[in-house]
Amino acid sequence: MPQTALSRRRFLSQSVLAVGLPALIPSHVLGRDGQPGANDRIAVGAIGVGNRATLLLNQLPETGQIVALSDCNLPRAAAFAEKHGGKVPLFQDYRKLLERRDIDAVMVATGEFQRVLPCIHACQAGKDIYAEKPLTLYIREGRALVNAVRRHNRVLQVGSQQRSMAINRLACEFVRNGGLGQSLRVEGVNYTPPFAEPGKVLPDQPVPPGLDWNVWLNQAAARPFHADWMGWMRWRDFSGGEMTNWGAHGVDQIQWALGMDETGPVELWPLEKPNQVAMRYANGTTVQFIRDKAPMGGAVFIGEKGKLEINRNKIASNPPEIAKELLARLDEAAEEKKWSDQTALWQARWHLQNWLDCIRTRAKPAADVEIGHRSISVCHLVNITRELGRRLKWDAAKELFVGDEAANKLLERARRKGFELPAL
Repeated sequence: MPQTALSRRRFLSQSVLAVGLPALIPSHVLGRDGQPGANDRIAVGAIGVGNRATLLLNQLPETGQIVALSDCNLPRAAAFAEKHGGKVPLFQDYRKLLERRDIDAVMVATGEFQRVLPCIHACQAGKDIYAEKPLTLYIREGRALVNAVRRHNRVLQVGSQQRSMAINRLACEFVRNGGLGQSLRVEGVNYTPPFAEPGKVLPDQPVPPGLDWNVWLNQAAARPFHADWMGWMRWRDFSGGEMTNWGAHGVDQIQWALGMDETGPVELWPLEKPNQVAMRYANGTTVQFIRDKAPMGGAVFIGEKGKLEINRNKIASNPPEIAKELLARLDEAAEEKKWSDQTALWQARWHLQNWLDCIRTRAKPAADVEIGHRSISVCHLVNITRELGRRLKWDAAKELFVGDEAANKLLERARRKGFELPAL
């Protein structure tokens, strides 16, 4: 069955494994006594059950309930689920999960090269979506996803959880409202790009039992299995490297703080040091990706009135009074309570709550699909600038390079037969 054709057949019971729900999922997810009942909660299915999905499942608020899991690596999903009590159906083919009428929404926590197709299929199936970041592998599939979300009137929250962190919101508002003055420049981390290909020949290996290698490869070119490919974030066929991994968070903070959520830069160019890139927005603000390590989840904003470093749930400034003033606006007792049972680094509970709230109200979530698409598009633009090694002009409205056909060819990628994007 082609991957682009979402089946409308009824649920096939023989394709399901009934397994235990993992202990990392809190008891409220299963509807214990004293918690909201099943009819009061949003039924959620998970597509992709890896490390990040584990964290998301653990942090799902009381108003959500996991009712099904799917992973093309079935033994991994089964091992994840069978450790603990509570029955939940498990699918290797996510399309069968989407056929279930008892599911309201899905969390898609696959790799970035595997993400857009199930998200579009979820839109077609009438499900709302929490899609992890990086949202896309290339720019044009991001626009296709935005179009699908809008056409089917779905709520899609991108997993840029810093959008739901109070100090990040206050700091970005401060910059956006001119707190540092109007003449701004920004320094971001020089996030590393992916490798074009392995430095050695990867010999064929047997496909592990229960892994659907064809589905795992998704849109990428076919190749024999080798375990090294499973470290997908290193390779260009599957990822944009750290530029789209941590860069998805850091660039998102830049876009947010500069008020550029629905647009992007107008020009990008390479700098002298390896992989360093600069870019300029239409209002004249420049961004340079030149810093070695910190702040990985944000950037340093420099203006006439001082310097503000925004990171994940953390800020610093020079003069220090800027950060002190922003921190004083927080309800410290409420914030301490919110963070008492989670590490600040990976917190997503409040971002998930915003998603669930928006499913009920039909409002746009904190990290709407357009926001996520625009932020990761900037990361893709940086990698394209690195690849071509020359100055590029970008039309953010048309999402095209100006007068550069070679660059425009890099806005999309060939997709393997059976994994093409559906025509809307």
